Amino acid sequence: MFQGRPVIVVTTLYDRARESYWMLPGYMEGLEEAGAIPLMPLLTQKPEVLNYFLDQCDGILLTGGHDVSPAVYGREPTPQCGETCPERDGMDVAFLKGAVERDLPVLGICRGFQLMNAAYGGVLYQDLPTELSSQISHRMEPPYDRAVHTVRLEEGSPLRQLLGTEELGVNSRHHQGVRELAPCMRPMAWAEDGLVEACWMPGKRFVWGVQWHPEHAYRSSPENRQILEAFVAAAKGQ
Repeated sequence: MFQGRPVIVVTTLYDRARESYWMLPGYMEGLEEAGAIPLMPLLTQKPEVLNYFLDQCDGILLTGGHDVSPAVYGREPTPQCGETCPERDGMDVAFLKGAVERDLPVLGICRGFQLMNAAYGGVLYQDLPTELSSQISHRMEPPYDRAVHTVRLEEGSPLRQLLGTEELGVNSRHHQGVRELAPCMRPMAWAEDGLVEACWMPGKRFVWGVQWHPEHAYRSSPENRQILEAFVAAAKGQ
């Protein structure tokens, strides 16, 4: 915490072709507007470095990006699996499990949601268009700050309690998804085709994952802003 504002580690995006770290402004600006100080670390799997960030921060945001490697959940890649980044997988799993052990708040977005599921024993669809029959397009075109399908919020779930609604319109920009939810997770939202689109971990202060992208929609959608604000409030101990 710095001057009453929680420090949130925002996991690094990596461009292998350009050999560069990068970040979407929406992750950082959304957290800042919600009252946090966002911090992007280097890409590393060194335990002493990861533990330093975990000891200094108040929460972890797991970002989108590369496909989660099927190796994380013990499967072989299919031809439709996209580019993976083992370095990111290792770092993000270490941040996730370290945060859960410390009871630090965690928010996983898109890939981050999928990685949370995979890290705790869940299974992913490697390519929704070829593995799940659906009338929903999960790969929208820009602009990304608009809703393209709805999700049904699970009755009694923390997300439904926060938003006070049964349905939510969401943006959608992914080709992988949750096939089998991890045993320690509980669903919070379902797409019209039955795909789990949000989850939480009971018994922890705040461990949530969402398949859609609040970082694109928090300015146009009060509900997405509320999700970021709830995460930051948990990081402040509220």
